[in-house]
This record gives sequence, C-alpha cells and structure tokens, in this order.
Amino acid sequence: MPTLFFYRRNEAGKILKKQTKKSSMSELAQYADLLTPIHQFLHCKTPQAWLDEARKPERLPLLLVDHMNCELKAAQTAMLLLRKYVAAPESQTGLLEWLKPYEHFIYRGEGSLPELLAQNKISKNIIAKNAAPYAQDILDPMILLIKEELHHFTQVLEIMEARDIPYQSITAGRYAKGLMQAVRTHEPCTLVDKLIIGAYIEARSCERFAALAPYLDAPLAKFYVSLLRSEARHYQDYLTLAEKIAGESIALRVQQFGELEAALIQTPDSDFKFHSGSPTPLK
Repeated sequence: MPTLFFYRRNEAGKILKKQTKKSSMSELAQYADLLTPIHQFLHCKTPQAWLDEARKPERLPLLLVDHMNCELKAAQTAMLLLRKYVAAPESQTGLLEWLKPYEHFIYRGEGSLPELLAQNKISKNIIAKNAAPYAQDILDPMILLIKEELHHFTQVLEIMEARDIPYQSITAGRYAKGLMQAVRTHEPCTLVDKLIIGAYIEARSCERFAALAPYLDAPLAKFYVSLLRSEARHYQDYLTLAEKIAGESIALRVQQFGELEAALIQTPDSDFKFHSGSPTPLK
C-alpha cells in the first residue's frame, strides 16, 4: 500500500468510539483497522449536521435512491476508463451492453429487479488496444469494481422494494462535478486525476456508510457495514493505479483533491444527497 494512504492524522479510533452503538453496531468495531487509513486519507469527517439530517425517517427514500444512483455512476466511471484507455473497438459493444439494463431502469423506467438480478455477467476476455499502456493494471480492478457496484445496485433496489420505496428520478448533487472541475486536460495527468477522484469518492462512501450505520435500523445498518470492505478496497485500487500511471509522486495532487473534497463536504449545501455538504438550508 503506498505511503500516501497515511498522510492524515490518526483519528479513526476516536471517531469509531463515538459512533459505535451497543450490540447492533458490534460488527462496525471489527472494521476499525480497515477504517483507520480511510480516516487518515480524508481531510475531514462527515459533519454531524449531515448525519442528523440523514437519520430522519423522511430522508430514507432519497438516501436509498441516491445511493443506488451512486452505485451505477461508480460502475459507469469505471466503464468509461475501460473504454477510453483499455478496450479495443471490438470490445466496446459488449461493455456498453453490460450496463444497458441498469441504465434503462434508471433513465427509462424499464426492467425489473428479477431481470437485473439475472444480469451482471461479462467475460474478462476483453481485447485491449494495441500497445495500450497499463491495460492489465486497469482492466482487472475495474472489471471487479463494476461487478461489485452493480451487485450493490441490485441490493439497494431489493431494500427499496422490501420497504415499498419507489424509484424516483432525482438530480445529481454538486459533489462529483465539483471534483471533476479540477481535472487537468492533458494525458496522462487527466487519467491520474480521475483515478485520484475515484479514490476520494470511494473513501468518502466508505466513511459515510460507517458514520451513518449507527443511526439506522438494524437490517439497514448491517447492510451498510457489509459494504465497507469493498469500498475500502476500491479506493486503494484507484490510488495504486494513479501512482503507477503517474510514474512519480502524486502526493501534491492527492493533497489538492483532498482539500477540495473536504470543502465540498464541509461547506453549506442546500441539495441533500448521499455525498452532499453541510445541510443548511435543505431542499
């Protein structure tokens, strides 16, 4: 694991001690070692104001819908990396078809949970572009990430259907767009920046799952805790790739994006979403 994972001061033990609650959260304490580098990497923790808003029962439908959208967006981001930097033209169609049922469900209202559960299958025999640099380094972790994010997508949908929460179209928040505005426009810097952003999004998701879990009912809390290991691995995969592709220290860019990410999390945000900032006032 690159040393850049440990830039931030060690606050995780203190944070977990405050957030862990009795028996329903006993599993969360088992993830202390996993969450330690997450808290060290991020420049701030989730504001208490966001947690206070997120724990309100009336916010649960929006949180679950946005969470499901975020899982698809994470898969789409990894897919874009594969298509732009790895896959040869003859592999493009198969990659696009993989995501199509999930995109049609979100954007067209087509399909059902049983149909989506039958999806999420693709061969790793993707043909790489001739002389594509780092093709295998990108291919393996991104294929696994896509599979896991789509699995999480259907898991959230299962929870929504079990609770009679319908899917509703919602607008995207400012978070990812705010990070992407800082991406450099020349390669390989563009790719490196996108990978660093991917690391921060995955790390924040992991941190927020853990922070929110103590405030949820037991089944939903258990589900969020179950996501921690894969989200933590995703952020590490993104950082490892960024460091390898850059071929030099990325500490400065990691620091710069960390400061930007923290600002988006801490500053007032009127549009409540899973990755939104401090909620005041709220829509």
